[in-house]
Amino acid sequence: MSSPLLARKGRQQQRYDNQLRLVAGCIPYKLNNIDGDNQSCDLLDRVEVLMVTSPGRLDFVFPKGGWENDETAGEAACREALEEAGVRGTLNDTALGVWEFRSKSTQKACSLEGTCKGYMFALEVTEELDCYPEKDSRDRKWVPVGEAYKLCRYDWMRKALDSFKDLLRGRRIPTVPELSEPPSLCIVKPSAADHAIALC
Repeated sequence: MSSPLLARKGRQQQRYDNQLRLVAGCIPYKLNNIDGDNQSCDLLDRVEVLMVTSPGRLDFVFPKGGWENDETAGEAACREALEEAGVRGTLNDTALGVWEFRSKSTQKACSLEGTCKGYMFALEVTEELDCYPEKDSRDRKWVPVGEAYKLCRYDWMRKALDSFKDLLRGRRIPTVPELSEPPSLCIVKPSAADHAIALC
């Protein structure tokens, strides 16, 4: 069944920093309730993250895509989570970090063309949709954090997982100066850890 939501297409509004294509994404996650099988006091033992396949591939990544001129990085991350994974939630606007990487189509090229600069965030999922724009071209899968390390196609996404774990444990994550403003189209609320979070 096709989705009434439409994914953005094309790169007419794509942001660039010098020749680097700017990308935003997130690690969607949920906290499972403590049950009889899982009595651990470690928060990370209760966390599952949502991963998606890329079109035409079987390996897993986190939702991410182009950051466009009419949105903040946080808004782009929320949009990509909705388009690629069919989830909405509460975005913590503390960036997990910024990484430079080659797009999958130009990984073997020697030029700067095809290099991306990606900003990643944590998104606590509050709604999982049955119909979403890229449902027919992607699979999604909830996995424990440890399994996500094994499934990640890219090393930079494993580093984002490290920052994600630090965020959940209340450890300080270095700030990303270019992202000092909160997302403008999301409702921003202070969290217990004095980080702004946005409801998308």
